[in-house]
Amino acid sequence: MAKEKVKNRWLIALSAVGIHISIGSVYAWSNFTTPLSEEFGWSSSQVQLTFSLAILFLGLSAAFLGWFVEKYGPRVAGITAAVFFGIGVAGSGIAVNVGSLWLLYVFYGVLGGIGLGVGYIAPVSTLVKWFPDRRGLATGMAIMGFGFAAAIASPIMDYLISNAGIAATFYTLGISYFVIMILSSLYISRPPEGWKPDGYQEDEAEDSDSQDLANLTAKESLKTKRFYYLWIMLFINVTCGIAVISAAKPLAQGSIGMSAAAAATLVGVMGIFNGAGRIGWASASDYLGRGNTYVTFFVIQIALFIVLPFTSLAWIFVAALAVIYTCYGGGFATIPAFIGDLFGTKELGAIHGYILTAWAAAGLVGPLFSAWMQDTTGSYENSLIYFAGLFVIALIVSILTKRDEKQKREKLKQSKSA
Repeated sequence: MAKEKVKNRWLIALSAVGIHISIGSVYAWSNFTTPLSEEFGWSSSQVQLTFSLAILFLGLSAAFLGWFVEKYGPRVAGITAAVFFGIGVAGSGIAVNVGSLWLLYVFYGVLGGIGLGVGYIAPVSTLVKWFPDRRGLATGMAIMGFGFAAAIASPIMDYLISNAGIAATFYTLGISYFVIMILSSLYISRPPEGWKPDGYQEDEAEDSDSQDLANLTAKESLKTKRFYYLWIMLFINVTCGIAVISAAKPLAQGSIGMSAAAAATLVGVMGIFNGAGRIGWASASDYLGRGNTYVTFFVIQIALFIVLPFTSLAWIFVAALAVIYTCYGGGFATIPAFIGDLFGTKELGAIHGYILTAWAAAGLVGPLFSAWMQDTTGSYENSLIYFAGLFVIALIVSILTKRDEKQKREKLKQSKSA
């Protein structure tokens, strides 16, 4: 019987990037806000609700369809994501043609959001299995694509809206993303049973921290403290990060007197640090250890969130904001590898989906709290001190996670030596 031909794992990673660059365009939604408001008289908040719905359904579908990814594999999951996201974006063109806000919510918010959730977790859980030796690098590459997508999509959207109109832009993007995601999904697959990369000897790592702590199902993971530790850590990192991102422009204007145009440019440039943090921190976690990486996130951000409200120096403000953006992106990219370390890869996609409910919750809490602080105190800066306090809680939880992991590893070693 002929030996099964093993696919190139770097091409698998490239396929994962193709899916994430497509769905990550959701972060460029703001390009549609003004054109839609001007054409139909919809308020900014009505148009913005489309984006909020998409992120909400991303979190819900990631949580509830993780089992689907595990059962049917990344190819079927990727094709499913392509169908939902492609129809969601292209269908938004129909909503524009008939002038229906509710249709826009259904197509882009609900259907597009479902495509986002399935498309987000499918390639990531697969890459962890292809890169047991470099989990952080692998997941960082894919999720970096999600972070950089807005920088690629924004100028394209702007050009198409100006030259072809809003509806035609949705049709063009929907078809384009569908094709890219289908082609990417057709190549992506799990590694063959028992496959290991050349030179990687799992047995040599059995007494080290590189061995998976356990190999649990999604339901079993819910019974552990470690699951809730990871959830809290991601929730706080995203809540604080997304609050600053949503208020970055007024913060820059209020804190250091930056002009509106310069502040808008700054926000665009900061997106690069978001993407760079995803590949940078996730890759570093392969060497630092996942627990140490999260401890580093929180120690750095406690200091920066205390400094930000009191600085009037532009270079300190910009540098602090850049580091916060890298930590925000890095938190997303490091979490799948951390899940693999603590729970194994048996049902990593499903566990990742459950953990991502922290993103959905944080997406609502962070900006709302920041806006509430602005309304009640007249300043976004006042909320930053509260966020620094949240990071103290996150730091304590990250230390508890490290302690729990250490205790479990010691028990593993004792049971093997008995």
